[in-house]
Amino acid sequence: MAKSAEIKLAVFGRAGVGKSALVVRFLTKRFIWEYDPTLESTYRHQAVIDDESVTMEILDTAGQEEMLQREGHMRWGDGFVVVYDITDRGSFEDVVPLKSLLEEVKKPKQVTMMLVGNKADLEHARQVSTEEGERLAAELSCGFFECSACTGEGSVSEAFLELCREVRRRRMVQGKARRRSSTTHVKQAINKMLTKISS
Repeated sequence: MAKSAEIKLAVFGRAGVGKSALVVRFLTKRFIWEYDPTLESTYRHQAVIDDESVTMEILDTAGQEEMLQREGHMRWGDGFVVVYDITDRGSFEDVVPLKSLLEEVKKPKQVTMMLVGNKADLEHARQVSTEEGERLAAELSCGFFECSACTGEGSVSEAFLELCREVRRRRMVQGKARRRSSTTHVKQAINKMLTKISS
């Protein structure tokens, strides 16, 4: 069997939006009520996506790390799950500055990210509409999911799996571009040698 692809995913968002709960729901299909909001954890997870084995490393950030540490996490990741809480408009407003920072850190690469609105089970306390989430995702040209880590409604798993697919697609495109440029370099080098020989 072929060696599985390694994909590093980092989960970002304000403290309290449910990043850990989403990661745990994805990995174990369970919901845990209590979390230490200052803890940062990394999980390894094997999955088969479209008949290909993938090893995910998922970094659940604390949501209140120092700038330097946050930039380090951004450099580390291949793909990003940016989470906001549909009952907390402030967490939604954090998304755009976060995406700008990601673009700054990942330059010249394109940022591969998924926008996730969590706590969809708390409809009565909603401050951010589904349409606003969809609009923002369209502006940021990324995927969008609304779900609940608590009840499992919406597709928590799909958000992570779709992000992995997107990272793989981007890698294939970049790989092709790289291969093209290296063959061009080889051709140029050979032409230079031939020109020198003939002159």
